[in-house]
Amino acid sequence: MKKTLINFRSILALSHDAIAAALAWYLAFLLRFNFEVPSDYLPLMNQTALIVLPLQTFAFLSFGLYRGTWRFASVPDLKRILIAVAMSSIFLLSLLFMMNSSTSVPRSVLIIDPVLLVLMMGGSRFVYRSIKEHQLYAVYLRKGEPVIVFGAGAAAISLVKDLSQSGDWQVVAILDDDETMHGREIIGVKIFGNIASLPKVVNRFSARHAIIAMPSAKHQERRKALELANELRLEVLTVPAIDDLISGRLNVSQIRPVDVEDLLGRDAVDLDNSGLKNLISGQRVLVSGAGGSIGSELCRQIVKFKPSHLICLDISEYALYQLEQELNTKDLSTKLVYAVGDVKNTRRLDKLLGCHRPKIIFHAAAYKHVPLMEIENVSEAFNNNVLGTYLLAQACKKSKVEKFVLVSTDKAVNPANVMGATKRLAEMVCQGLQDIKGTRFVIVRFGNVLGSSGSVIPKFRQQIKAGGPITVTHPEITRYFMSIPEAAQLVMQAGLMGEGGEIFVLDMGEPVRIVELAKDMIKLSGFKEDEIAIEFTGLRPGEKLYEELLADDEHTLPTPHEKLRIASARVVDEAWVDSLLAWIATTLDKDETLIKQELKNWVGEYSPDLPKH
Repeated sequence: MKKTLINFRSILALSHDAIAAALAWYLAFLLRFNFEVPSDYLPLMNQTALIVLPLQTFAFLSFGLYRGTWRFASVPDLKRILIAVAMSSIFLLSLLFMMNSSTSVPRSVLIIDPVLLVLMMGGSRFVYRSIKEHQLYAVYLRKGEPVIVFGAGAAAISLVKDLSQSGDWQVVAILDDDETMHGREIIGVKIFGNIASLPKVVNRFSARHAIIAMPSAKHQERRKALELANELRLEVLTVPAIDDLISGRLNVSQIRPVDVEDLLGRDAVDLDNSGLKNLISGQRVLVSGAGGSIGSELCRQIVKFKPSHLICLDISEYALYQLEQELNTKDLSTKLVYAVGDVKNTRRLDKLLGCHRPKIIFHAAAYKHVPLMEIENVSEAFNNNVLGTYLLAQACKKSKVEKFVLVSTDKAVNPANVMGATKRLAEMVCQGLQDIKGTRFVIVRFGNVLGSSGSVIPKFRQQIKAGGPITVTHPEITRYFMSIPEAAQLVMQAGLMGEGGEIFVLDMGEPVRIVELAKDMIKLSGFKEDEIAIEFTGLRPGEKLYEELLADDEHTLPTPHEKLRIASARVVDEAWVDSLLAWIATTLDKDETLIKQELKNWVGEYSPDLPKH
């Protein structure tokens, strides 16, 4: 049925063009003779029409004028029309010359005909598309909710074009800080000025909505637009992030409400794509903790570089199932392996690595929830985060894996909790196992990621939805934040740059006060600050007021990448690692208070005492 419909439309379009060709030919004669064609030219006009029409129709078919649809006619279609008409005119001239007719066709007719034909064919397509997109009459109808668009770049142009076809929205103004664009128009919509002129534009058009269409702009520019719109009580929407637009996961017309991630968003990461392609393309890669927030994003980023195999390892069957459902919808050349397993199961690790022979491993599997690991689960935190890292690292050395990248945390710096201390020990284990030859161990340390499982943002969303209150542990508590895609990309970049034994520290930007984050989320949810209460509950076990990226005795060295630095940290040897493992084996039978006291012997900077508040 669909194929029949397409064929019918093609026949209809061809019929239109054939009629246009006939009209153009007869009209060219009429124009040449001021609409009074001499009687001796009438037979010539009719005879040559029998040659011109089949010739031009054949040219239209030959040059693919009917591959596209009039609904989306654009510059490539006009180019095909020009080429088809030009070539048919050349063939016609050649044919008439060979026929050597006694009464030649006037040269002006041969010039006027192709011009008229292009105007008729191109004009018809333009009018049809304009009618379909309401561009000829939408200005007068003024239908849809008035909306102001921030930005005049490619994303904004695409957005305005999409919204012009919608009955729900009417773009009334565009604002952009580029002064060279002021006063110009985009698809009939005027660029009124810079973003600071928003109040005047809002009053003029009585708009209650704004869309931020600046996905590639700097974070500060997007936040400036958002804050100004919030002051005017506008409902603010935004287009997808630049990574989503480039990857094709989303298109610009999929606008959504502004979220707190947009407020905390950071500038796009400049990746060494050619280097990562050399590292990953055609290779076998394994990600542990593949079902988690960082692990799953690593998988999404890795498949972009087309590894031959991606082995996704996680102890959670459900998390792996969710990842499988997502990745299997993509058209990937990579062979995907979903392995349920525990990093502490050495037989499982040996079999998995021996069978698939990965070149590089990203180790994201860990227990990360600070309060849960602080009470009743201390020994398990050591076994999973430290022993698990050691066992996977040893399996890598045994299977001759080239690189092992450990995903660490800023909580490993001067740790005030068990989770942070275990991650610091995992870092030291990797450094202690580093040999001159063999597997190269690379450590990457960063702070909180936006929207990850167990993070504060999903919790605040639930509390706002329930009408409050929002619970914050302390009015001065601050944290570093980074988007999940950015963290994953920088982990990969560090994996590329690492030569073995380094601790890479990611540039986390400026720390964010959690209470200010809560206030932002209240405003973005459409409430005033005093409509949702904020309660301070006190610091939880093991929680610090401020997170650090460097210990007191550490300093960093620059790298070629502006968002990565190398920390100079205390290095241990393999004998120290063996002693640590022997101590960890004793923790199963010890009281947790005693374990924490003894932990100070292994992590000197560990300070379990909570700050005063």
